[in-house]
Amino acid sequence: MTDLSAFPITRKWPAQHADRIQLYSLPTPNGVKASIMLEETGLPYEPHLVSFDTNDQTSPEFLSLNPNNKIPAMLDPNGPDGKPLALFESGAILIYLADKTGQFMPEQLARRYETIQWLMFQMGGIGPMFGQLGFFHRFAGKEYEDKRPRDRYVAESKRLLGVLDQRLAGRQWIMGDDYTIADIATLPWVRNLIGFYEAGDLVGINDFPNVTRVLEAFVAREAVAKGLLIPGR
Repeated sequence: MTDLSAFPITRKWPAQHADRIQLYSLPTPNGVKASIMLEETGLPYEPHLVSFDTNDQTSPEFLSLNPNNKIPAMLDPNGPDGKPLALFESGAILIYLADKTGQFMPEQLARRYETIQWLMFQMGGIGPMFGQLGFFHRFAGKEYEDKRPRDRYVAESKRLLGVLDQRLAGRQWIMGDDYTIADIATLPWVRNLIGFYEAGDLVGINDFPNVTRVLEAFVAREAVAKGLLIPGR
């Protein structure tokens, strides 16, 4: 029986199946990267809901695993050398799970780094920009008379969508025929931009047909459909 008692996070979210990966998350664009990847790989895992409504992310137990108080976070009881591994940051989790399973990451070294390059494009550009646009458009922007902050993020989001659309021209996925962690990282943010944030018209999403084409293929995947709802609220 795997013993995870050394990790304080398990006091707030007890493991019912301590031999499985423990996922601490919420179905946000960053959170579902991990749940989709776990569904795609078929690794056994146990999801735990980190509720922002009750500030779970700032609890001592959660901060013991991720001092940056962001989801997702993960505890793998069967980490490197057979020892438990605690991990946070969605990009790091995707790389780790890809390496652990040998899935959704090219084996050839140059293509591996190219995949990581596009993962970083999402982490450093698409995620932060789409998130700020969503905040100023759906939330703060409704009452905030000065539209310059919103318009700044609109312009940058359009530029990033243009980069992505050009990359996807003539390709099935970001890396061509291979579905990778770059897709798993990026497409939930596009879905959120035009769905939850209701900013599709604002950014002119129909001007990016390759992005919408690939997004449609992404959400049609069975593992994606499941992962988008995990953990259940």
